[in-house]
Amino acid sequence: MKRESYLPYGRQWIDDKDIQAVVEVLKGDYLTTGPNINQFEQAVADYVEAKYAVAFSNGTAALHGACFAAGIGDGDEVITTPMTFAASANCVLYQGGAPVFADIDEHTYNIDPIEIEKKITEKTKAIIPVDFTGQPVHLDSILEIAKKHNLIVIEDAAHALGATYKGRKVGSISDMTMFSFHPVKHITTGEGGIITTNNREYYEKLLQFRSHGITRDPDIMIRNEGPWYYEMQFLGYNYRMTDLQAALGISQLSKIDRFVELRKKYVSMYNDAFKDLHAIQIPYQVKDGSSSWHLYIIRLKREKLLVSRKQIFEALLNENIGVNVHYIPVHLQPYYQKLGYQRGICPNAEKLYEEIITLPLFPAMTEDDVQDVIKAVTKVIRLYSK
Repeated sequence: MKRESYLPYGRQWIDDKDIQAVVEVLKGDYLTTGPNINQFEQAVADYVEAKYAVAFSNGTAALHGACFAAGIGDGDEVITTPMTFAASANCVLYQGGAPVFADIDEHTYNIDPIEIEKKITEKTKAIIPVDFTGQPVHLDSILEIAKKHNLIVIEDAAHALGATYKGRKVGSISDMTMFSFHPVKHITTGEGGIITTNNREYYEKLLQFRSHGITRDPDIMIRNEGPWYYEMQFLGYNYRMTDLQAALGISQLSKIDRFVELRKKYVSMYNDAFKDLHAIQIPYQVKDGSSSWHLYIIRLKREKLLVSRKQIFEALLNENIGVNVHYIPVHLQPYYQKLGYQRGICPNAEKLYEEIITLPLFPAMTEDDVQDVIKAVTKVIRLYSK
């Protein structure tokens, strides 16, 4: 039986405490940069067990800041995965660098460390691995490669707040780590992002970069003309988060463990229901970490289906199940094609893209919602499989 109302693939969960936190800021003295910013940054740093955190207006801005702090500039190459949102590569272009795409592991869907090693040249400056769907990348191998070649690791953990790698929180391991607070992520600030790091130098650069390159710190100013004085020391951007966003973030973060546990519960329900459907493949389970499950992706076995992925996708939409596809490989986008990136450079990612569908997964779902997804997927796959 078709679900009555449309179920999106992702959605925020805002409660009365979140609303009250924002209302209190609206009644206070600060709407833009205020005390909640520092509180939110400290709360995130404490949660992921990192020394420092710098909040930004969005995750893309945070990645841009990390690339600046890493010293990426004209002619530098940065290795990343094509199986990600465009921001993971665009941030390199913003600094005048060149993204280099390394193919994914066909089991984990994360960037393959072996492929990273193949792409390193004299121009390589950094690696931006992405914890795709919330599954941590193989950080030991990537950090070993980075150390060997004197590279900086900027981990794009937009999907992975609450994930762990070998008992350590994602966010405390790489040189810099980015988390996103878009409404479909684990917690939301509306729009927002953050960089966590254990490096004091990166921390100070990030703070200044997000605010026009301006400082009021007398210890680093070239001169000091008085208490009103400030200096713009390099070209930065207005990438500041607002106090409104930070207040929402503080409230949301207090619920992160509950949110992640619900995601894991719903994933378990999906896995149990789909494991015997012979025409689909359920997600790989990482063996050296714990996913925080931002996305749940099924992979279609095309040889066992009577119809195309598009027809499966449309059939699920017709059941009022809000499916999606994550992602179109970045190097296949028209802009990147114009830059000279060619189809065929990452065959595993390209093949995966043609076979995946993202199912709804978010904490505000109910178990009945999950069962509706299971019924729809089972119905459609059985109808169109051999």
